[in-house]
Amino acid sequence: AAAAAAAAQPAAMKIAVEGCAHGDLDNIYSTLRYLEVVENVKIDLLICCGDFQAVRNEDDLSSLACPEKYRTMNSFWKYYSGEETAPYVTLFIGGNHEASNYLWELYYGGWAAPRIYFLGIAGVVCFGGLRIGGLSGIYKSHDYLTGHHERAPYNSNNLRSVYHIREYDVCKLMQIEEPLDIFISHDWPRGITKFGNGEELLRRKPFLEMEVESNTLGSKPGECLLQKLKPAYWFSAHLHTKFAAIVQHDDGRITKFLALDKCLPNRNFLQVIDLPAVEEPFEFCYDEEWLAITRAYNPFLPLGRSPAQLSRPDLTNLKSHREWVQKCLLGKGFTVPSNFSMTVPPYNPSQARRMGIHLLSPQIGHVRNPCTEAFLQLLELPYMLDQPVDFGNPEGGFTGHQVSNKRMDPNEIILNDGVDDDSTPDDID
Repeated sequence: AAAAAAAAQPAAMKIAVEGCAHGDLDNIYSTLRYLEVVENVKIDLLICCGDFQAVRNEDDLSSLACPEKYRTMNSFWKYYSGEETAPYVTLFIGGNHEASNYLWELYYGGWAAPRIYFLGIAGVVCFGGLRIGGLSGIYKSHDYLTGHHERAPYNSNNLRSVYHIREYDVCKLMQIEEPLDIFISHDWPRGITKFGNGEELLRRKPFLEMEVESNTLGSKPGECLLQKLKPAYWFSAHLHTKFAAIVQHDDGRITKFLALDKCLPNRNFLQVIDLPAVEEPFEFCYDEEWLAITRAYNPFLPLGRSPAQLSRPDLTNLKSHREWVQKCLLGKGFTVPSNFSMTVPPYNPSQARRMGIHLLSPQIGHVRNPCTEAFLQLLELPYMLDQPVDFGNPEGGFTGHQVSNKRMDPNEIILNDGVDDDSTPDDID
């Protein structure tokens, strides 16, 4: 009987966690294949912590905020086009170097390519019964309270503000009450260095000393989410270094934090962890609590410069929305459908238009993604992501910021992202 019970238990799940992908999927996947052979293991899921760079074609390069020399096609387009198939089910969030026009198509989450799933600007999904939440982008205080006012094609201001996290999305995540197994963010939660070997971090990244000492390194909303959600694991990237910490919460719960580097030789960009699987098969499923939160908050999605109206009594009671979700999906199930479809033509190397780094293709406007349309139809919600923006400055972006004195590593590439009271630069390379 004991043997039968043991056989009925799902196998342990091996999850590979990767830091900044920077579009280098070929090398990430080949590294995992090598690891499987050497260690005699099987990877069940790959999690990428941002800067994924889901660039489908040359047009998407114009929506990628980075220095021109880094605007290259890399290898995601092969998996988008079907030329290659992802050997591992892959889950990713956005960072500060993304094809932002494509990620906006999948605001609520969805398939960016076959077997490659974007968690959304904020989201929760289940995989093998594990609850995985995440938040895309990085924190900048001057954009935090604004709405999602950016629309493709982007100008030089909103090309960068588009990936700054917003209070609205954080507020949705703060409504989560049921335990999370994993949370993913691109930048680190503020204050996390107090729970690990900060001295070793500063030996590797001495230019971060001022931010660490003043407790300004990392995301303030990330710190709030860590204190509220208390996930078993929290994975990040962004600063291009490995850093581990253990957070002991007031109620005795523990969060194991791990940040990883970018995909380069001799860098700590990958780690495999073992987690007990709750159920099989290993596939993505919608999270019931998150669907209820999404349905409750969607009418107040701020699509202009004004902040969302979040102090509403009808947003504090999610019970009716939870009951609606349960009734709606009764008989349908919660499995995420495999409904990927291409919304723009993929890159074709034999017909490349780019003759040099200065000859970028013009950006196109918003394209409705069938994944997003199907998700909204499931929840009986309207499609609003292509609504026009009506505010005083049609060019978008803030003006009049003063240049601040930031302590920077001379070897780092810093993107001039406008100036604010946040010390950590957008780009750490």
